[in-house]
Amino acid sequence: MFQDLTLARERPTAREPLRGSTVLVVEDSRFASEAVRLLCVRSGARVRRADCLTSASRHLRVYRPSVVIVDMGLPDGSGRDLIAELAGATPRVPAILGFSGDPSAEPGALAAGADGFLTKPIESLAVFQATVLDALPPGDRPGGPHVAPLEEVQPDAARLTEDLLSAIDLLDGASSASDYDYLAHFLHGLALSAHDGELTAAVEAIREDRIDEVEALLKRRLGLPMS
Repeated sequence: MFQDLTLARERPTAREPLRGSTVLVVEDSRFASEAVRLLCVRSGARVRRADCLTSASRHLRVYRPSVVIVDMGLPDGSGRDLIAELAGATPRVPAILGFSGDPSAEPGALAAGADGFLTKPIESLAVFQATVLDALPPGDRPGGPHVAPLEEVQPDAARLTEDLLSAIDLLDGASSASDYDYLAHFLHGLALSAHDGELTAAVEAIREDRIDEVEALLKRRLGLPMS
């Protein structure tokens, strides 16, 4: 039997409208996850992270969060499938949000049952809070005034390095078109989240089958020797 973490003991405030809530972030990028974590913490919420569908399922067997934010492209499947599963569950998670660097993914997320959509990069605390609060059922939204903060977040560069190392591993293990498609999706989201033009160029190189260029770029960024 899962723990219902929507039964908050702490009360929301004007500056921390998600105080007492728990957010599950289902996202494979550590950099993007860190941005959402910072936004959640500064909104008063607790945060848990899953990096794939399998990990998300393990979390959801144990507890029911207040909000689930689902990346649309995960290493072991589509975020749309998880959204549909969550939207059809009883009891239902109060708020389900799709998350992607591709705005064209929003209709699919909403059609699957999402209550809202976040587009990468997500850095504005005001935009994040407004999107999450709008997604919550009226009875679960905090009462009283809400202060719209001007603050933006910037994840630690170490999270970007961890994602680049993951990209190297993905590249080394890629052997099919679907593997390269996933790598391109991963780097595209990372490029947007980090405002990194070089990674955008790497995505184009993957799509044009210039894999040696991608390897050279990633290893140069990480200070690794070329093989």
